[in-house]
Amino acid sequence: MFFPLHTYELKKVIPMSLIFFFILFNYSCLRNIKDALVVTGPGSDAEVIPFLKGFCVMPSAIIFMLLYTKASDLLSNEHLFYATLSPFIIFFGAFAFLIYPHLDLLHPAQETVRAWQAAAPGFLKWPLAIVGIWSYALFYILAEIWGSAILSLSFWQFANQVTKTSESKRVYAFFGLVAQLALLFSGWFGERFSNIPESPGVDRWQVSLHWLMGFVVLSGVATMLIYRWIYRHILTDKRFYDKPELPGVSKKKKKTPFLQSLMTIFTSPYLLFIASLIICYGTSVNLIEVLWKKQVGMHCGSPNAFNTYMSWYTFWTGVVSMIMMIVGGNVLRLFRWLIAAAITPAIILLLGSLFFIFVLFRESLAPVLGTIGLTPLFAAVILGTVILIICKSTKYALFDLTKEMAYIPLNEEMKVKGKAVVDVVGGRLGKAGGAWIQAALLVLVPNASYFLIAPYSFLIFVLVCGFWLFSVKKLSVRVEQARAVAGETDT
Repeated sequence: MFFPLHTYELKKVIPMSLIFFFILFNYSCLRNIKDALVVTGPGSDAEVIPFLKGFCVMPSAIIFMLLYTKASDLLSNEHLFYATLSPFIIFFGAFAFLIYPHLDLLHPAQETVRAWQAAAPGFLKWPLAIVGIWSYALFYILAEIWGSAILSLSFWQFANQVTKTSESKRVYAFFGLVAQLALLFSGWFGERFSNIPESPGVDRWQVSLHWLMGFVVLSGVATMLIYRWIYRHILTDKRFYDKPELPGVSKKKKKTPFLQSLMTIFTSPYLLFIASLIICYGTSVNLIEVLWKKQVGMHCGSPNAFNTYMSWYTFWTGVVSMIMMIVGGNVLRLFRWLIAAAITPAIILLLGSLFFIFVLFRESLAPVLGTIGLTPLFAAVILGTVILIICKSTKYALFDLTKEMAYIPLNEEMKVKGKAVVDVVGGRLGKAGGAWIQAALLVLVPNASYFLIAPYSFLIFVLVCGFWLFSVKKLSVRVEQARAVAGETDT
């Protein structure tokens, strides 16, 4: 129940778990910092997030997918991993030590931005605010893509190539359990290095960025070193990898034309159902999360305070996720794929509805909350925090693992190029879907704020979760058929 591994398997499982640890550590740090930058940035607020996700991150993800798919035909899988990871690490290091110290020279003055906003139509208010903090926006874009490109795509593609379905039921849950330690460490580091003491003439946030981005760069380098060690010392051991050649090293592999591979991907019902799960998750959680971040920003104010709170949230997400990993691992072993995959959308639908209802009726609840010493704002922040911790923990424990298990019966072409499209573009499309909805509502509803558009967001949230459950049901049939063809069974 707690350690379903053979002793000899640790030689392979531990280094792969460390790769997952470092990638998730960076993801957690970057996720908190990107929100602190744009929510508390000069002239900015949480309302810029839908425009960033919908009109900046999504096109960037498509460009990344095109480059990645082309590079997969030219490079071995090992070199493709290094080529994917390195640009991110270089930029994040440069942002902290080169870009941020010179923002006065690089960003337009806020007076200039406000003049642009006054002269432009109302719907350009938030896009122009993004122009005023363009380097923050670039950091936000790359931090968002890190989750899809490095975590969802590069690591899990590698894991799927070197793991059998019969092993995945035991090994994947262990990967996730070890990786949740990254949430604990990133939460502790974020809180520790955001609480910089006040000092005359010292930019506390700049000092925080130096420390945090320094750890991000070191984690990236460690990831590449461990990955290389696995290729040289683990995959050459027939106990761990029994195929005639290392994954992706063949120089004679048949290259499928790019457009043809895209057509195959988008006409595959199997991959489209996996994409539906990812899109529905991203859309539903985004509808909850941005409304919650708006209130966290109102509660915290400064970037250091915001990052401190988000780091505390990340730490407790890691604690709960470790517990859920044990539960999720046993759910995967004891129940069918359908049951394990349906738990996440069911929980998000239930708890997300509770959060929306609270926000919609928060003023009516003010007298009751006052009796226990809470304001509606602080109560919404705490409730949203608890709900999102549970939702994210369930996602890590069950959604991610069941999704990755669905890829294993596919052929090598679909595991590489299909996964690139589904995880990177599908993942971004999920968040962009929620962002487009919120951006449209913010433009169409007069004097809109997140509180005014909440009723419409709630209705769309319920519809998305309903379609998510429908997609799980349909995909479960195809997963069982694919596993039967591949000779894999539940044992």
